[in-house]
Amino acid sequence: MSQIVSPTEQQRAGLLALAKRRATGLLVVVTAVFVVSTILMSRDHWLGWVQATAIASLVGGLADWFAVTALFRRPLGLPIPHTAIIAERKDRFAETLGAFVQESFLTPTAVSERLRASRAVGRTAVWLADPVHAADLSGRVADALVSAADLLHDEDVNEVLNAFVREQVDRVALAPLAGRTLSQLTREGRHNPLFDATLRSLSNHLEQHKADLHQRIGVYSPWWLPGPVEDRMVERLLVRGKELLDEMAAHGEHPLRQQLEARLVRFADDLQTSPDLRHRGEDLKGELLTQPQIRAFASSVWADTKDRLRAQAAQPGSALRLRLADTIVQTGIRLRDDPALASSALRSLDTVAATLLGRFSDEMVALVSGTIGRWDALETSRRLELLLGPDLQYIRINGTVVGGLAGLALHAISLAVG
Repeated sequence: MSQIVSPTEQQRAGLLALAKRRATGLLVVVTAVFVVSTILMSRDHWLGWVQATAIASLVGGLADWFAVTALFRRPLGLPIPHTAIIAERKDRFAETLGAFVQESFLTPTAVSERLRASRAVGRTAVWLADPVHAADLSGRVADALVSAADLLHDEDVNEVLNAFVREQVDRVALAPLAGRTLSQLTREGRHNPLFDATLRSLSNHLEQHKADLHQRIGVYSPWWLPGPVEDRMVERLLVRGKELLDEMAAHGEHPLRQQLEARLVRFADDLQTSPDLRHRGEDLKGELLTQPQIRAFASSVWADTKDRLRAQAAQPGSALRLRLADTIVQTGIRLRDDPALASSALRSLDTVAATLLGRFSDEMVALVSGTIGRWDALETSRRLELLLGPDLQYIRINGTVVGGLAGLALHAISLAVG
């Protein structure tokens, strides 16, 4: 199966081939110069200078060719020791590179300096303050919330909510709570509107159900009482009851109303202090917690929450996404305009970075070294040669040129000394 090479690797392979041709071509030219100067040197002694230069160039070029080739493969396929270094030392190279990354890059100081040099907080603040970016980010956050909700099992969430509701209700003493609530209502006459509404409601009930009440009350009248007298008495009783309720609703100083209010105040105090009422309240609460409606309520809360979350996340103009976007914009504006808040955010980033590096730096190093360790040795050598090879071929060219210059200088010294 043929290997698919990315355009970048194709370009690197072309550059490497071109650099190799240049370095090898120079070596061929130097070899030709050496051969020609050696043949003609017997007739023209000045060619000795050329021959010395060519010899040194050949030595320098061949030595650098050997050194560069030995990094990636065995020169001429010969099993020479300490060649094909990258392929043979790949695992050690992976460990060394991982340690280098940990010591030079994955340090709190280096990350902190990079955060400050990149102005991460300021740039993030400007980005967040842009309404377009905030709207896009709010949609992504809403989608993430939906995904997180879908990952949770409904049964598990229902159990948690059910346990939470039961625990919260069980922690509250029902009778004292009711007493404190009733005491707050009766304090400074704040219960009067409710009291008036209740009295008027009772009065209206008497008026609307007068016939039914007349029949029900008449059942309990003596058998010997004449019918017209009975009807008159019941009618009078209902009318007087309605009038009494209306008077109590209209006049806060009505004696009977004041008596009811006084009893209501005493009842509120008894709810908070009476052990018997407290015990009855706990019994009532225990019965409440055993009702299946509690579990059904917890289940319905979670189901409704998921449905509403999914519906609002899917609508760009939903209340959820608009609130998220507004919160994001306001956060960006505060970070942008409040230097103290920006400094605090930067310190928080430093703390988070230091914590993450302290806990996961070994895992990051293991990721680097493990990834390289899993590479095939020959493939690793090929990749590094594509990356570094073009520059290394210039070492061959430089070695050929520098070697020739050194040979020329040494030849001149030898003639001067001789």
